[in-house]
Amino acid sequence: MQQVQTLYTYEILSKGQTALIEKAADCLASSFIGLNIAGKLVQEPMVGLLNIDYEDFYQFTKEYIESTVEQGYCAVALDSNQQVVGVLAGDINAPEIIGEDVFEGSFSDMNVILHVLEDVDKRFLADYKERNGRELKDGEILHLFMLGVTAEQERHDVIKQLGSTLITKASSQGLKAVLAEATNPKSIRVMEKYYEMEKYKDVEGNYIVHKYQENSRLKDIPTTIADGTYIIIKEI
Repeated sequence: MQQVQTLYTYEILSKGQTALIEKAADCLASSFIGLNIAGKLVQEPMVGLLNIDYEDFYQFTKEYIESTVEQGYCAVALDSNQQVVGVLAGDINAPEIIGEDVFEGSFSDMNVILHVLEDVDKRFLADYKERNGRELKDGEILHLFMLGVTAEQERHDVIKQLGSTLITKASSQGLKAVLAEATNPKSIRVMEKYYEMEKYKDVEGNYIVHKYQENSRLKDIPTTIADGTYIIIKEI
């Protein structure tokens, strides 16, 4: 499945594309750890604050893609040299709450991020059950997990096309919604604008958010950069 755009082609990865999976993991890891694009620093706030290095995060993203790629929801943007310059990686699993540390050694700080994600996911799952009288099952929603773009040109178009590719597929396969954990205002704005997603409110009308200022490990993230991780959603 390919769509030809001005500068880039777009493709949904499959299991046998080992080289592209590695390039996709590199694109995501580079974006999250931090790199300069057109003179601006692109970085995920929690990853930027914590002691997480590229090699560990690359391995994490590669293993995530490898474990979910058969579901068909990892889209990449390729330049004319077949280099991956954008990735939107997702899955159709219901969020899993582990509730304990799973990462060790130099990657142990990833547990901080894991617990933030599990906090908002757990509250979303409880709210879903209250609304629907049952638990969320695998295969019902598309979970957008990681978005990374290293392209210097037409970045917004890359973001838009990656999302359109996956959301269109999710809709055609009968999924009910698209869900993500947005960790900073920039990602929220992007997904509001290009994917028509919005902050999720629980049955009491409150946003589901993990506030960084209330987390001892994340309180040094300036509120001007990000105030917390939000659940965002779009029904399809």
